[in-house]
Amino acid sequence: MPHAVSPSPERESAAGAEDDFLPDAPVINTEQKDEDSNVEEPADAQTKTEARTAANDGHTKLEDLFDDDDDDEFSSSAQSKPENSCQPKPQAASKAQYSEPDTLRQFYSRLFPFRPLFQWLNHSPTPQPDFQNREFAFVLPGGAYIRYQAFASADLFRKQCIQMTPERFEIGPQYSINPRDRKTLRKASSFRPVMKELVFDIDMTDYDPIRTCCTGAKICHKCWQFIIMAIKVVDAALRDDFGFQHILWVYSGRRGAHAWISDKRAREMDDAKRKSIAGYLELLRGSDNGRKGLGIRRPLHPHIDRSLKILNPYFQNEVLADQDPWESAEQAEKLIQLLPDKTLTAALQKKWDSAPDRTSNQKWADIDAVAEGGNLSTLSARQLVEVKQDIRLEYTYPRLDAEVSKKLNHLLKSPFVVHPGTGRVCVPIDVRRLEEFDPFAVPTVTQLLQEIDDWDQKNGALSEEERSKVQDWQKTGLKPYVEYFRGYVASLLKEEGKGKRGRDEDDGAEGMEF
Repeated sequence: MPHAVSPSPERESAAGAEDDFLPDAPVINTEQKDEDSNVEEPADAQTKTEARTAANDGHTKLEDLFDDDDDDEFSSSAQSKPENSCQPKPQAASKAQYSEPDTLRQFYSRLFPFRPLFQWLNHSPTPQPDFQNREFAFVLPGGAYIRYQAFASADLFRKQCIQMTPERFEIGPQYSINPRDRKTLRKASSFRPVMKELVFDIDMTDYDPIRTCCTGAKICHKCWQFIIMAIKVVDAALRDDFGFQHILWVYSGRRGAHAWISDKRAREMDDAKRKSIAGYLELLRGSDNGRKGLGIRRPLHPHIDRSLKILNPYFQNEVLADQDPWESAEQAEKLIQLLPDKTLTAALQKKWDSAPDRTSNQKWADIDAVAEGGNLSTLSARQLVEVKQDIRLEYTYPRLDAEVSKKLNHLLKSPFVVHPGTGRVCVPIDVRRLEEFDPFAVPTVTQLLQEIDDWDQKNGALSEEERSKVQDWQKTGLKPYVEYFRGYVASLLKEEGKGKRGRDEDDGAEGMEF
């Protein structure tokens, strides 16, 4: 596969014994929750009932593993979205294979990077409340949704994933106490979220009003450019305007991307601050369509001005040329509605009616040409420039699911889980090589397992000692993504270590007497 991800410059030089097979650990007592999960592909009530019934026919019943749990406190704030098929559409047999317990068990035991994931969420090599009081939610094959799981160590977390083989799991906040102990409290208010990464969600379906190549869950290389535009704009704002350094972008596995900001200042933000940052970045809503302009204030805010400079090249090439958004008369009507001058729109309509085959590029150029011919009645030349800036933003600016970012208690799908619809792993995206990232080149879980077998067969002549030095993930196309993630985590831990030493020194100085 192409080198879509480059190893981070900060990554550790040696791979190390990261995910060795671990000794048996006691089964974690978990709790079952029947509420909707508000995740990408929520199962309906009937499917969940069938899943529980099927599970009860096996050797281990779900009710033997989980307590009944009917409370809905601190539920996910993400809105459920139905998913259609992906492009290219996976075969039904393949889709089922991605979620088979044996496939997932092999994935979790041989490929999933539990150790760096633990260090990322724990902010330290040794277990502490950042991880131990963190909520995890499991989505089991069949649709059962298990919330408020917590683990004392990476080993116990790995053990439980191998045993339960979730289709995926979601990451929530660190709570004031262990989430599994919340019912022991006399006051429910004592159980509260205290820390979580600031997150952002970019979903391709929010671009349906402006993309012409695909709709719904389908994507292609043309419309993936919208995700690239969004990542560039949001990443620049988070770094330049807010000073965040530890930003992890992750492919959602099908049609979007997630951002996880792990800076301590970001993790400790309350809902009000999260809402403010989301509002700062939210210029467009995916459902908005047919507006009479965006009403952006002038002079432009520095963030909007910078965004326009980033997006202008994409508007000319990826939007006008590739999407051709105003090709038909019906599509051109959308452009007409965004131009507030009636004299100008009447002249444009007449021109386009007489030449119906004009491309979007030509129609965009017609605006200036017709305006220069004296067809402006209510707009000045400067105002027309501003209107055209608004239109460029309408067709290029990120369309964020802002609700995901506003709540500290929101759960979001973990990096490196398998998307059950496509089988692709939710891998990190190296923003330094963003243009090279190809969502269709991301390996599927079945491909990865086959690559392990191929490597073992090809290197059968190696000694057992030589083979043992190469971990399974290093034999596959997952390797560059895991290495990038390890480098990201190493950089974060280094920064956390500096902060801890500084706090310890300050505490020591305060205690000294002169």
